[in-house]
Amino acid sequence: MSNDDPSIALPAVERMREHWAIVDPLMGGTQAMRKAGTSLLPQYPAEADDTYKERLALSTLLPAYAETVSSSTSRVFAEPLQLGEDVPEPVKLICADIDLGGNDLNSWSVEWFLLGLAKGLCHAMIEHPPTRDAEGNKLYKTAAEEQAAGVRPYAVLIKPGQILGWRFGKGGKLVQVRYLESVEVADGDFGVKCVDQVRVLEPGSWRTYRKADNGGAWELNDQGPTSLAYIPWVTFYTGRTGPMTAKPPLLELAHLNVKHWQSQSDQDNLLHVARVPLLFVFTDNEEFQLTISSASATRMPKDGNAKYVEHTGAAITAGRDSLNDLVDDMRMAGAKLLQKDKQAVKTAAQADEEAAQELSPLARLAGQFADCIAQLLQILADYGGLGDGGHVEMRGNFDSDFAPEVSLPNLISMANSGKLSDETLYSEMQRRGVISDELDWEAEKSRIEEQGPALGAI
Repeated sequence: MSNDDPSIALPAVERMREHWAIVDPLMGGTQAMRKAGTSLLPQYPAEADDTYKERLALSTLLPAYAETVSSSTSRVFAEPLQLGEDVPEPVKLICADIDLGGNDLNSWSVEWFLLGLAKGLCHAMIEHPPTRDAEGNKLYKTAAEEQAAGVRPYAVLIKPGQILGWRFGKGGKLVQVRYLESVEVADGDFGVKCVDQVRVLEPGSWRTYRKADNGGAWELNDQGPTSLAYIPWVTFYTGRTGPMTAKPPLLELAHLNVKHWQSQSDQDNLLHVARVPLLFVFTDNEEFQLTISSASATRMPKDGNAKYVEHTGAAITAGRDSLNDLVDDMRMAGAKLLQKDKQAVKTAAQADEEAAQELSPLARLAGQFADCIAQLLQILADYGGLGDGGHVEMRGNFDSDFAPEVSLPNLISMANSGKLSDETLYSEMQRRGVISDELDWEAEKSRIEEQGPALGAI
């Protein structure tokens, strides 16, 4: 394809698509894995097509990858993100319906984070309906007219698979980005149809390309200016390998999940074969005819013999053990996001802060995500000329113990045996969400002393 073709994908995009070809079916579930066919479930050399199709149709996925991504995202959003006091009021109003689809900033951000964690990166941009025509003339006379027409900036999620290419200028500034999108257009008096188009964003301008009606080359469809001197684009990375490129941080878990998918298919096929005993007849009499029925008997020729041959079950047990081992391996691979690792090199100030000394990878990603949200807020503020866009706070649960019902009895037992102070027990209860963060230990301790000993206490 020519370099003038707006739909051409950069080699870096093609390399990332190799990872997504594994990740996407895993995120899509059993149906998506079956649709992937031989790419993720190879056909045996001597396996007939019909036999393979039957085996594929009976294969089921253990959704370890998708559930790990989902549960990790749930940890990050264990509590709704909080807009800082420094966020301008007009921006707060926009955040209440950030995408013009009824989703607030917190709800909309969940998918952004989830896709970024699943694929290594995900993009977002702030779109603004045109306020000027192609010649630069204002479409609205006053700001009040714009407001009455519902013209205001909103957030758009750009999935990794949509990206086609990009360019960076001096100082690493993003000067061009291209992505594929599908838009609905009128089809007759009542119908609509989806049309693919390539959108090209550059500082201060945008344009779209569509294929000609005869399916020929891509042609310029529309273009216009923007009021910003930069591209209103933010990329959230979870496995950055370079500008606009990344590798899924849980890719090894994805490979293990695919291996489990293949091994589970083999195991199910083996069970199907092993459950059906085979009848062998040993005789040299070629005229012998075997009749199998509960109401009849078979007369064997002299020195003849017949017996059922069944699977010993040894291979079944080995297969089950292998599957269990794979499940353990996947559990360990997914848990790495919560394993705190001490930084090898720290400044004196960082050494004084335990939060800086020990952070899980997931906690770090949450902090980076908060920075990305702040960039979006700044773009919204820039569109309105509001100055600083402010910041957000992420209050996730990054403890390896995400099941308080398991650890709380142990904590209470330690406190009852004198191995844990009441204050520490109280703080651990608060950390697990059992006690409100608004309560204070010293005040609660005073209330306990005032109410006297509990019934039955000595």
